[in-house]
Amino acid sequence: MHQHESMGDDMTTGAHDLAGRTVMVTGGSTLLGHGVVRVLHAAGAMIAIVDIDETGAKTIVDELQSNVRYYRTDITNDVDVAETIAAIDADGHGLHGLVNLACSYIDDGVDSTRTQWLEALNVNLVSTAIVTQRARRYLRKAGGAVVNFTSVSSKVAQTGRWVYPASKAALVQLTRSMAMDLADDGIRVNSVSPGWTWSKIMDQRSGGDRTMIDRLAAPLHLTRRTCDPEEVGSVVAYLLSPRASAVTGADWAVDGGYSAMGPEQAVPAVPQPIEQGAHRD
Repeated sequence: MHQHESMGDDMTTGAHDLAGRTVMVTGGSTLLGHGVVRVLHAAGAMIAIVDIDETGAKTIVDELQSNVRYYRTDITNDVDVAETIAAIDADGHGLHGLVNLACSYIDDGVDSTRTQWLEALNVNLVSTAIVTQRARRYLRKAGGAVVNFTSVSSKVAQTGRWVYPASKAALVQLTRSMAMDLADDGIRVNSVSPGWTWSKIMDQRSGGDRTMIDRLAAPLHLTRRTCDPEEVGSVVAYLLSPRASAVTGADWAVDGGYSAMGPEQAVPAVPQPIEQGAHRD
């Protein structure tokens, strides 16, 4: 576990918040998914990992051993989605929470093709809508909650990225619409927007050098580092729990202060003392 992580006893804070509840996590086979699953599992939840990556799922299932099950599912396939959700319910535990974490990072900016746009939007936006739609009747029975994964990319322009930020911005709005229309079902819907978070792509591109990634992240985050997957998972666990009973329709920044900073970042706007008599607009 990375030196910045402070999970330990903290990871089990509210350890029984999700006891007896089943939570479905799409994209649970990823490195970020693993962190979220660990925290939900520590909070007492039964976890249903829904993903096409069997190898990634096996890693976390073997680690946790109990109260976690993998369902191989293509979330862009409506039949797959319907059958998986029905199977989770048929296992006898119902469905109390849904985490829409699965994501496509396909994005060539201005050069993105129509095929790339449609593929990424299908995973990031449309599948979130359809999975939630199919899970609705099960969540309604349980008075459940939904957490969508958006991103700080939904709030700011980023050079060379068109598809991913657009899909995440649309998902922020979709979260509000979901919260509105599912309120009468007793279903709460929120989203989390992570900043730089230790993930598979960061691990690969840095050769596993977390210190280097933290150094690059430092000027962009008030916490001066990259977030840990478990830190994001802790917010997800809260939003799924009864403690968040009055929270719905909100996008939660879990970004170490990334979205709070402007172009001046966390440095003095005027590095030298202003001369006497000088004026600053």
